[in-house]
Amino acid sequence: MTRTLRLGTRRSPLAMTQSGLVADAVTAATGHAVELVEITTYGDTSQATNELIAQIGGTGVWVNSLREALLREDVDFAVHSLKDLPTAEPEHLVLAAVPEREDVRDVLVARDGHKLADLPAGARIGTGSLRRAAQLRLLRPDLEVVAIRGNVDTRVGFVTSGRLDGVVLAYAGLSRLGRIGEATDYFDPAEFLPAPGQGALAVECRADDAELREVFAALDHRPTRAAVVAERALLAALEAGCSAPVGGYAQVHHEDEETLTVTGVVASAELREGAIQSVRGSLTGPSAEAARLGVELAARLLAQGAAALMTTQGEAL
Repeated sequence: MTRTLRLGTRRSPLAMTQSGLVADAVTAATGHAVELVEITTYGDTSQATNELIAQIGGTGVWVNSLREALLREDVDFAVHSLKDLPTAEPEHLVLAAVPEREDVRDVLVARDGHKLADLPAGARIGTGSLRRAAQLRLLRPDLEVVAIRGNVDTRVGFVTSGRLDGVVLAYAGLSRLGRIGEATDYFDPAEFLPAPGQGALAVECRADDAELREVFAALDHRPTRAAVVAERALLAALEAGCSAPVGGYAQVHHEDEETLTVTGVVASAELREGAIQSVRGSLTGPSAEAARLGVELAARLLAQGAAALMTTQGEAL
């Protein structure tokens, strides 16, 4: 293979940065040049909140345009934030590589350097995620959670302008943009569960392109792959989309990479003060059976009433 590889990416600064990291890794591992091709998705152009976007267009609003470009052969491969990928396997495409994951944690960016515990009662905290909103209110029911959307600059700008007291973002995004120093507090992923796939990137290409699949095999990180397989199996078995109030975190044991622990939480979509309910559980087993572990944990959460919590009607954000 001597041609320059065309990488499809969303136009946002974070997506461009993430795609650039993968492009550099492909070149370093294989010697092939990579050209970034910018593609606009529905999620990039809609003015609705993140949650409403997902309701209108399904969980693929951030990735469908990239996948269509792949199928038209306008690009050779695409890079996504893995948490944005629908759990259903797309026809004719394959998840060719999951590079080593960035830090999975959520972080707080707050005015005056505040940590979550230091924020005064009634402080206004912004997020576009039901999962984050629910867990914030479980930890601090006295806070006001405000629905926001936009890129990192926009969200942090709500704090610097004084419109909000803080926002919750992914560590991975801030870190990849070189801005992790702006975080004022870090959430323990064992307590404040991330989204399934958070911090991981997905490299997708056409299933029939055996040559490219072999190229990308060099980027695949086995422990990360096992972890996200478990998390996505949990999400799929719960029949929950990326906008649902579901957190999932799987981790391969450092001392024994053959063992994996997956933890999940499902919270109610009714987010008014005093109304939050949640169920949580963990399961440990062989890394090679990551998908089974995710499905089994989902069954346990459903047995505890998870389905009713996800369908609770009320104030979304």
